[in-house]
Amino acid sequence: MASEDKRRLLCLFDVDGTLTAPRQEITAEMRTFMEEQVMPRCSVGLVGGSDKAKILEQMRGEEAVARYDYFFSENGLVAYRGGELVGSSSILSKLGEDACQDLINFALGHMATLKLPTKRGTFVEFRTGLINLCPVGRSCSLEERNQFAKFDEEHGIRDTFKAELEKRFGHLGLQFAKGGQISIDCFPKGWDKTFCLQYVEGRGHQDIHFFGDKTSPGGNDHEIFADAKTVGHTVTGPEDTMKQLKQLLGLE
Repeated sequence: MASEDKRRLLCLFDVDGTLTAPRQEITAEMRTFMEEQVMPRCSVGLVGGSDKAKILEQMRGEEAVARYDYFFSENGLVAYRGGELVGSSSILSKLGEDACQDLINFALGHMATLKLPTKRGTFVEFRTGLINLCPVGRSCSLEERNQFAKFDEEHGIRDTFKAELEKRFGHLGLQFAKGGQISIDCFPKGWDKTFCLQYVEGRGHQDIHFFGDKTSPGGNDHEIFADAKTVGHTVTGPEDTMKQLKQLLGLE
């Protein structure tokens, strides 16, 4: 397929829960499918909510930055195109130290009141473009992660937390979205995953498809899924992503 034909279609993918199981590495089957079946037929970009290091861990190596046409971490607030850094946006520069500390202090106080099945470490992760809040603690094991996810679904832990954050800090122009299974991402409004679209404009892409698992309102895939510039696909996991890609690319 000629490069100009390949460029016409761009497929953007959430990572966690879309190309991989939550916080797990991409399987050999999915990696081979992406590299041998998908990438020869279209341009491909990753749009993860996690920081670069976590995404690279899940994608099995630093070369993923250059392997994909686009590599967006932190919702696209840290952006690579063709392996080159093309953008980096700082929440600290946007909000200032006082506002960031006010948010962190409130979040730690709220999470301190929660009685959960387990609590581990790293409840606040300060990234380049967003602040990630995690009631169970990001150092939890896979079993503890899944346990919290089930408890959260039953008791609305993150929904309640998110509502409190919106009430107290919405006036700062902040947006809050549930990310993955266990956390909440906090970032300035407009700094959701649609932020990455500025880096793909004018690149010859006639159709942009986005695949994600958190596409409902309040999820961190919702805005780009619903954006007029994209065709959104809701997936239930890597196997479903593969199935929908085969349909889109005529591989069945």
